[in-house]
Amino acid sequence: MRSTSENPPMDLARTALELAAAHDSAATHHLYRELHARPELSGAEHRTAARVRTALRAEGIDCTEGVGGTGIVGVLANGPGRTVLVRADMDALPVTEDSGLPYASTVDGVMHACGHDAHTAMLVGTAQALARGRRHWSGTVLFVAQPAEETGEGASAMRDDGLHQRFPLPDVLLAQHVSAGPIGLVAHVEGPVLAASASIDIVVHGRGGHGSRPDTTTDPIVIGAAIVGRLQSIVAREIAPRETAVVTVGRFHAGSANNIIPATAELGLTVRSTSHERQTQILAAVQRIVRAECEAAGVTTGPDLRIVKSMPATVNDARVARNVAAVHTRMFGGNRIVDPGPAMGSEDFSELARLPDGQTLPYHYWFLPSTPLAVWNAAPGQSPMERFGNVPSAHSPDFAPDPSVLDHGVAAMTGAVLAELASGVSRAASGS
Repeated sequence: MRSTSENPPMDLARTALELAAAHDSAATHHLYRELHARPELSGAEHRTAARVRTALRAEGIDCTEGVGGTGIVGVLANGPGRTVLVRADMDALPVTEDSGLPYASTVDGVMHACGHDAHTAMLVGTAQALARGRRHWSGTVLFVAQPAEETGEGASAMRDDGLHQRFPLPDVLLAQHVSAGPIGLVAHVEGPVLAASASIDIVVHGRGGHGSRPDTTTDPIVIGAAIVGRLQSIVAREIAPRETAVVTVGRFHAGSANNIIPATAELGLTVRSTSHERQTQILAAVQRIVRAECEAAGVTTGPDLRIVKSMPATVNDARVARNVAAVHTRMFGGNRIVDPGPAMGSEDFSELARLPDGQTLPYHYWFLPSTPLAVWNAAPGQSPMERFGNVPSAHSPDFAPDPSVLDHGVAAMTGAVLAELASGVSRAASGS
C-alpha cells in the first residue's frame, strides 16, 4: 500500500472507511459517556487510564501504563514499515458543568469541557479499527493517552520518561481535537495552527500608606495601571501587522480598603504568538516594560516576574498536512475540508515531537468541528464567524459536542494513519 501526499489512491480511503465502520461504535459511545460522567483532573487520570489500558489490551495491543505519570502507550506492531504515533489527551477541567446532558459530570466542579473524553474514546475506537483490520496495512502504530494537557505538563513528562527511547521512534505524530463549528467538517492547517503561550505572574513592589497622604507612598496600583496600558503597545507597535500575537492582562489584584495605598500589586498575563521567535521577542518586551515602569516610579525593590506556564507553538508539517487532508478529501468529500487558519489557543502536543538533540519529528494536528447542526443553525449571525462566536466552545460549562463526532473522528484518524503508513520509508529503514 503506497500513496503520494498529493493524491492518495481511492482504495486507501475506501479501506479506511471500511475499517472505521467495522469498529464497535456502541462501545466507543459508551466509553465516551462514561468518561464524560466521571472526569478526572490533570495528573489524576487514574480511572481513565485504566479504561484505556483495558480496552487496548482487549484488542491484543501491547500496553504500558504509568508513562510520565498516568500516561498510557499502546504498541500495535504489524510487520515492517513506518511508525505512526496517535495521541489523545485524557484530562478534564475545573469547570462546573451546565450542559444539561443526560450523561453530565457527576463530579462536583469538574467537567470535560474541552472534549478530551471524546479524544480518548476516538483513540480507543481507532485502535480497535486498526487492530481488527491488520491484514490491510503494515507497520507500527503507537497509541498514546496523554495526561495533563491542560496544565501543559503531560507531553513533556511522557517524553522525559523515555517515550522515544522505550518505544519505537515514530516517523510522524498525529492528533485531532473537537471544536466549535458545524458537525461533519474537518479543519486542516499547514504550518502554524496553534499559538505558543506563556502565563506570567508579576508582583510590583511599592510603598504603602494612608490614602490621604499619597506623597509618602509609592503607589503600586498606579504603576500597575501604567504597565497594563504600556503592554498594549507591544502588539500595536512592535509586532508586524502581518503577524498574529496577543498580550492580555487577565488579573490585577491590589489593595484591601478604599483609604489604604497598598504595598504591592499583582498582575497576571497571558502572551500568545505563532512562532518561537515572536514569543521570545514579546516576552523580552514584557520584561523591559515592567522593569522600566517600576524604575520610572522610583521603585527600589523588584519587580518579581515569573513565567508559571508555557507551551510551544504547534506548527504542522506541510507534507503531512497535505497527505492527511488529501485522504480526508477522498473519504469525506472536498466540501467537508476547510482551512480556518491558525488559532490563538495553545497545546502541548508538539512537546511529544521534540527529541533530546533538539530535532522535531513531523506531526499534524487538526480540528473536528462538533457543534450539533440544530445548535449551529439556531445561533445568531449571518456569517460562519458570527455563528462561531455564538455557540458553546471549549472550556465553556455548556460545551456539548454532537456524539456523532466520535464515529467521524475514528474514521478521520484511521484514514490519517493508513495514509501515513503508506507515505514513504520509515526512519528505522533509512537509518536516520
